[in-house]
Amino acid sequence: MKDSVRKYYLASITDKFVRGQMGRRDFLRAAGKLGLGAGALGMGFGNRPFSMFSNALAAEELTPNPEILAWLKDVGKPFAGTTLKLATESTPPSNAINGQLKKYFEEATGIKVEIEVLPLEQVLQKLTLDVASNLGTYDLYYIDQSWAASFSQDVFDPREQYSAKADLAMPNYNLDDFLPALVDGIAKYQDRWVGVPYDIPIFIMIYRKDIYEKLKLKVPETLEELYTNSKIITDEMGPNVYGTSGQMKSGHYSLECDWTAWLWGHGGSVFGPDGKFTGNDEKGIAALEYWTKLKATMPPGVDGWTWDGQGQSVAQGVAASMLSWGEFFPYFDDPTQTKVSGLCEVAVPPRASSLRTVKETGYGEIPGVGHQGGSSLAVSKYSKNPDAAWIFMQWATCADTQALITTLGGGTGPTRASVYDDPRVLANARVGAGTTRHLPIVRETIAKHMGSEPDLPEWAQLSSDTIPVSLGKYFAGSYGSPKEALDDIAAQVGEVLKG
Repeated sequence: MKDSVRKYYLASITDKFVRGQMGRRDFLRAAGKLGLGAGALGMGFGNRPFSMFSNALAAEELTPNPEILAWLKDVGKPFAGTTLKLATESTPPSNAINGQLKKYFEEATGIKVEIEVLPLEQVLQKLTLDVASNLGTYDLYYIDQSWAASFSQDVFDPREQYSAKADLAMPNYNLDDFLPALVDGIAKYQDRWVGVPYDIPIFIMIYRKDIYEKLKLKVPETLEELYTNSKIITDEMGPNVYGTSGQMKSGHYSLECDWTAWLWGHGGSVFGPDGKFTGNDEKGIAALEYWTKLKATMPPGVDGWTWDGQGQSVAQGVAASMLSWGEFFPYFDDPTQTKVSGLCEVAVPPRASSLRTVKETGYGEIPGVGHQGGSSLAVSKYSKNPDAAWIFMQWATCADTQALITTLGGGTGPTRASVYDDPRVLANARVGAGTTRHLPIVRETIAKHMGSEPDLPEWAQLSSDTIPVSLGKYFAGSYGSPKEALDDIAAQVGEVLKG
């Protein structure tokens, strides 16, 4: 299929899906055949967990570096009066920039920035229509990691931009400052950078320190210790408090996220190097058996929860721990929103019993208990204002702006190494709304425990339909054993890959 025809068709089916003229399963199947991984973080299933921001420090203390503003004023002169457009999911960086920070950019440069914050499927709708038409309605693209392959040729490689446009290069922008694991796992497709790492939700361990101390439990270092702790808490404090929680709604992508963490943690993988499904091997069966035991220590409603329900179970004091997205933590610390402000602590994910290497998996899968789902920010090749867009993109992702985003209570971890050590970020590592006290654990998890899903066209259908639907049926009692459920999933995956 010619690339132009593929783009028009992808735009057409995405538009139909968003308008309700096409079912989710048909959309995922068709999108997968076109090479789009549509499954990441809730494709069509709702917004990110707690991606709002709150002022962590007084607004007057959170202003851009004067040297950055001086550079913007100078470099932006030729582009005054230009309007830039970006469509983005509701993420901590986008919300902080749109709500608090872009005014500084606009005042310094004279460039107006219009940011549309939309559900992820509508972001994809805008992106596919813009790419197919080549109209350049949007100057910057928010690119979920699962879309990188599909749009890698429609954006500028930032390394090439930085070299080719020396007169527009921000001093000390430093592309090498982006965490290498995120560049490889999120921002690259083959040898191209598809933008720069923009946002990084990742699984970390969050637990109630007061309950752990009361029951004389130690922070779980292994998955078996997590189960033992969770059972003790449930036995001692249930039904008022349960040991742990989950995001286990049948047929939802969140269920697949949990599954990969337990699968990787038991030494398994979704695929083998031959491209065949291996989630039903001995390691995969052990993982599902473990998960079945662990589920018995969770609140009864877990079967109906995505990440929102899981987060609320901890926020309202119903569950004492969870292995889940780190961006929950600043919300938990907000005394106006939750019952657990100051009571939660963080740790790296419990270590895996063993881990397969990338060479032992398929389709670029990277096993790790710290399941991640991130995004990049890119300049569109179809933009009518690519130079102005490049200036904005550098500012939006530079270390100074990232530090401001983080101290405004962004929740998710920075994508640059230097921001974790920024004095403003460190000063906000205290109990309260928008805390940054969890970020050392986020950084360590990215470096040592990060897991990334396979990268193949059919993954959209598999991760958001085939696998979570069948796992939901297993937990509802439709299969006689973990092996039967996983063998059935293997057969279904085989059929999808054939088709």
